[in-house]
Amino acid sequence: MNGIVTIIGRPNVGKSTLFNRLIGRRHALVDDTPGVTRDRRQGEAKISDFQFTIFDTAGLGSNDKALLTKRMRYQTEVAVEEADIVILMVDAKMGITPDDMDLCRWLRRKKSDIILVANKCESNASESGILEAFNLGLGEPVVISAEHGLGMANLYAALRLKEQKLIGKEKNGLSQAETQNEIGEASDELGNFSVGKESEILRLAIVGRPNVGKSTLINALLGQNRVLTGPEAGITRDSIQIEWQWKKRTLHLFDTAGLRRKSRVAGKLEKASGDDTWRAVRFAHVVVLVVDASMMLERQDLNIARLVIEEGRSLLIAVNKWDLIRDKGKAVKELERRVKTSLPQVKDIPHVPISALEKTNLDILIERSFTVYDVWNQRVPTAKLNRWFEAIVQRHPPPLVQGRRLKLRYITQVKTRPPSFVCFCNQPDQVPESYKRYVINELRKQFTLPGVPIRLLMKTSQNPFA
Repeated sequence: MNGIVTIIGRPNVGKSTLFNRLIGRRHALVDDTPGVTRDRRQGEAKISDFQFTIFDTAGLGSNDKALLTKRMRYQTEVAVEEADIVILMVDAKMGITPDDMDLCRWLRRKKSDIILVANKCESNASESGILEAFNLGLGEPVVISAEHGLGMANLYAALRLKEQKLIGKEKNGLSQAETQNEIGEASDELGNFSVGKESEILRLAIVGRPNVGKSTLINALLGQNRVLTGPEAGITRDSIQIEWQWKKRTLHLFDTAGLRRKSRVAGKLEKASGDDTWRAVRFAHVVVLVVDASMMLERQDLNIARLVIEEGRSLLIAVNKWDLIRDKGKAVKELERRVKTSLPQVKDIPHVPISALEKTNLDILIERSFTVYDVWNQRVPTAKLNRWFEAIVQRHPPPLVQGRRLKLRYITQVKTRPPSFVCFCNQPDQVPESYKRYVINELRKQFTLPGVPIRLLMKTSQNPFA
């Protein structure tokens, strides 16, 4: 059984630490500040031979009165409803609080299969809290330390026991064939990341300044309130990965935190959120830069675009809130002018005017993403490349260097993602940057490589007398 496990609990009990431990990497942000996790974060977990899908959720308390905390609670409730097993985590050092009791009563009403986990049990200071945990009425707690990796064998045994009970219930209610069908359908709904080849999955990162509509765009694409949205700046902190099917194509969508200027970044938590965003960018194939149509390509938008290009990712600009623009023709011309003058290192970056709120042009955005992805993966045959190269060198020969002519012998593509080329010549260090730009621009025109960064490296030939 490859089921769903959801971790819930009060703020700062160690949910994200356990999540990171189970998926085997530091994926969720961890900080002493309460309320770091806001969205439900999904990952593929493993303990020994037991694999399952796991959700990290926002910390919940009894005083969740604010609008934002209500939206966070909704995300947690959805994760609990989808779960086969719920891990209720408590802080053994602090002991059982009224919030823990409230969460326990709420879970009982949900009729969830619950595993009680007492965390932070690496010292004797936790003994009283472990004893208090019996008062929740969920039996003996599983004693662990998520930070130090203690008690994972006990957690494995508890999960296996719950799994066997769930399988027994299914077999009692269905025939064997029906059971297999149900399990197969559930696995499909979960978006099992092992299905399909990695090369067939487009990794699409949504980036931009705060409050430009990144999370709203994600929800509009999915057709559900999967991630938190709202007027407050900085709602998204973690980079949330979501698997999605679009016209029989599989995508991994990454919702990311808003990126501000370094001078305006306040505190280590916002810095960690920014670092998490850039990790998502480096992992992505295509990066969609969301900009506000009313504040077209501001300085920070251009900085983000330049950094994405430097990372070698393919770039697509989504102009959000297009429904608020009156003179659309003028706005398009201004956008094209800004892209041409401010991002000259990548010609013809595609842009799509959208409205995430009104759900307009979203299919066009995804189609363009796949087009850019194909260009990013394009390989040019060496023979064809060199016939073209000989022609452009004859048309525009390289300049003389200290009275000696540069001899450009041949060119070859060494890799894709992004398209990277090596040109062999007699004096690679003396080739002017202007001539390199000439070669790159001609490459774009001849082989139709718009909107992706191109790498061009000059190397010396093996013949020292050439």
